[in-house]
Amino acid sequence: MKISQTCRANSAAHESKSAGRSVMQRLGLTILAFTLVIGAAEAQQAAPPIDGVIGKLQSFDGKSLDVMTPAGAVHVAVKEPLTTYKQIPSDLSHVATAPYIGVASTEQADGNQVAKQIFIFPAELRGAAEGSVLTDPPGATSHSRMTNGTVSRPSHSRMTNGTVQKSGGTTLDVNYQDGSQTISVPPNVPVTEVAPQNVTFNPGDVIYATTEKLADGTLATDKIFQFIPASQ
Repeated sequence: MKISQTCRANSAAHESKSAGRSVMQRLGLTILAFTLVIGAAEAQQAAPPIDGVIGKLQSFDGKSLDVMTPAGAVHVAVKEPLTTYKQIPSDLSHVATAPYIGVASTEQADGNQVAKQIFIFPAELRGAAEGSVLTDPPGATSHSRMTNGTVSRPSHSRMTNGTVQKSGGTTLDVNYQDGSQTISVPPNVPVTEVAPQNVTFNPGDVIYATTEKLADGTLATDKIFQFIPASQ
């Protein structure tokens, strides 16, 4: 009898310890999962805008470039290693999960914006030329706009700005620092991914170069994107 009671006591103690370990393991997994969720949410925080210049390339010799912008000519030094980007074909299925997008659109008579081209930017260009600006040439009779930002998820999502919502497959809500723009998306809209590629630049190319101001006031870049608009 004493042996049986001892066995039962040992068994109960063993079960108690096992249960305790199981609870601690579950608690540890819960804490780990919670930590990962917080980390993922923080990773989705909107990135600050990236400084840069956009315009027509006047010259490029590998060490510097001159760009004609709406405000005038800008000289930019080139830092190494230089990464150049160009567009490769993509499709609408990749837009909703993109870290950052750009949408060229045209304003309709009712005021609605309709996309004519969508760019999917890589994570390192998130924040580039952020905002929504008119791109009409002088004397234009129609209004065109370029909107760069992130797509917002449904309102019940816990993710912060920096994500995009594809509403019913027909519109995009693009968020940027000081506002948002709702844009209708036709099913056949051209979509391209902005990807690192070897690029040969020529005068007249429309380019975007990220910039930073050096200690002596010089603007410098290590990322240049060659922009090719959709065929009209």
